Amino acid sequence: MQPRKQHLIDTALILFNQHGYHATGIDLILAQSKVSKATLYKHFRSKDELILAVLQQRHTQILVMIKAKVEEAKQAGSSAVLAIFDALHQWFNSDDFYGCNFINASAEYADASAPIHAFAAQHKQAVIDLIKTQLSAEDKTKAEQIGLLVEGAIVMAHTRGAKRSALMAKEMAQHLIAIK
Repeated sequence: MQPRKQHLIDTALILFNQHGYHATGIDLILAQSKVSKATLYKHFRSKDELILAVLQQRHTQILVMIKAKVEEAKQAGSSAVLAIFDALHQWFNSDDFYGCNFINASAEYADASAPIHAFAAQHKQAVIDLIKTQLSAEDKTKAEQIGLLVEGAIVMAHTRGAKRSALMAKEMAQHLIAIK
């Protein structure tokens, strides 16, 4: 990716995390990034296109983070599904946690047919699909329930500052997949 394009995405991500999607205007992004309006529009036709690029980057980052913990757990002979909660716990306790970009984006772009809302829903489905791939055949039906625990942990960590919410959800998931 071109350095200026990446710089715009990185700057926009920080600003969207701090102020929200609607409250962050193009002028603020330009001022913070020190990039001209012409350069911005060379890379992104609209603010919505920039938001989608930010969400695509976060989507990739989150899946890489989760998959790394899953692989680490597999190597150690531990539960790959429960490792997802370890990844969340690490994220919640990092300087990079501002809540969920996808929950925030879908709330600000509430129309389900809006591309930003649709991408947020696709990201959430990708997490469910990842969970499903880590479950045994008889437990695959529990992917949505475990996904609900993931979402609840994210919301609780963000809204209540409950940094241990992923560990609480992990314990619940452990009971869920132990029940046959």
